[in-house]
Amino acid sequence: MDSSFFGRQHLAVLLALFLPLLSACVSYGKISNEPIAAAESSARYSITQAVHSGRSDEATMVLAFSGGGTRAAALAYGVLQALRDTRVNLDGRSQRLLDEIDTISSVSGGSFTAAYFGLYGDKIFTDFEKDFLRRNISIDLMQGLLDPANLLSERGRTEVAANYYDGNVFKGATFADLQNGDGPLIVINATDLARGVRFSFLQDYFDLLCSDLSSFPIASAVTASSAVPVVFHPLVLENRKGCGNRPESFLTDLQAHAKRSPQLAHVVDGLISYALKDQRRYIHLVDGGITDNLGLLAIYEMIELAGGARNLLGSLGGVPGRRFIVISVNASTSPQYGMELSKAPPSMADTVNLVTDVQLHRTNAATMALLQSSIKRWAAELSRPEQTVESYFVDIDFKDVQQAERKRYLNQIPTSFSLKAEQVDELIAVGRELLLSNPEFQRFIRDLGGSQPAMVR
Repeated sequence: MDSSFFGRQHLAVLLALFLPLLSACVSYGKISNEPIAAAESSARYSITQAVHSGRSDEATMVLAFSGGGTRAAALAYGVLQALRDTRVNLDGRSQRLLDEIDTISSVSGGSFTAAYFGLYGDKIFTDFEKDFLRRNISIDLMQGLLDPANLLSERGRTEVAANYYDGNVFKGATFADLQNGDGPLIVINATDLARGVRFSFLQDYFDLLCSDLSSFPIASAVTASSAVPVVFHPLVLENRKGCGNRPESFLTDLQAHAKRSPQLAHVVDGLISYALKDQRRYIHLVDGGITDNLGLLAIYEMIELAGGARNLLGSLGGVPGRRFIVISVNASTSPQYGMELSKAPPSMADTVNLVTDVQLHRTNAATMALLQSSIKRWAAELSRPEQTVESYFVDIDFKDVQQAERKRYLNQIPTSFSLKAEQVDELIAVGRELLLSNPEFQRFIRDLGGSQPAMVR
């Protein structure tokens, strides 16, 4: 979750100075979800039909990229570098581990890295730093927001940001471009503000709105995933009518599998509410970190609502791999606040940030525990007498940085879309190092008979 595109310590000042000005004229973003088309099933970017590739059946690899502005994007980028340089033996030949990623679930800042990799593959290693990581996006966005042409138009702050990302980062790409590529399934997650449930940019969700995902801009999805409430307007989708029984059949299956869990029942209730077309004419989407700052709950809910790992795999037409690995890239921080060195009352900004951090860390801890137990259960479900499925859960987190001063430095990097060059360098390096030194990841590589690159700083 990104608390400010400038840095959370400046949030209160920004709100006080700029929001009255930016809210002087009511603005409405352009509705960009088109009615559902009579498209062939092969054109659907969905859970069951999105990606067809030559990935090995020996291992299933799922990544989750957290929120945290450019800090999260750079950390995830370092992890991708490490996967690029790690080779394993699959199907009798040496392959890059990067090419075996099946799914990336992302929220907020992590969605920039996930979407860019899904669209451009290896070009991420030549272009992403100049296109995103090393841009002063905060200043660029503020200049756009304060442009008199935008202040006097009906364009909202979120639409200005989406247009910026579309032109400078994603170059007009849509979900049809993701579908046409051979990359992993990219699940970009936002939050339905009115119902407090996750909304994933998959055709399965767009079916509920009678809308076509293929024509939807990638930049708009990433903007919704990172749209901090108040600082940005929600991204608005129209809840359209007239697409037959397709949504009803999807929801019937979900309801059956949600009965065993209040959490899953809440998710399904939120999805069912999209059928109330007259009551929910417009869906307002904001930062995905509000409901799942790690991107892990999206993985959990997809598998559980499908009836378990074996049911989901069956719907995909696949066979269980011998190894199942989930890599969580968590860019959340535990910064030191000045209030701990003074008896003076904390500032409003520090108070807001501390309350947010406490809630975030408690939620993250509960999510991690849920996934760690679930992945073992899923592996047991997929195992057969003739073949046991081994599970691996890799947690990439600043808490595992060994050097105290380096850990302090990383935890003080703000949630911002403008970082210093040395901060970006350090985040990329630590993402790479934390993955390669992780004992669970090393066990996974050994089991596959692979080799790791040297950890060079």
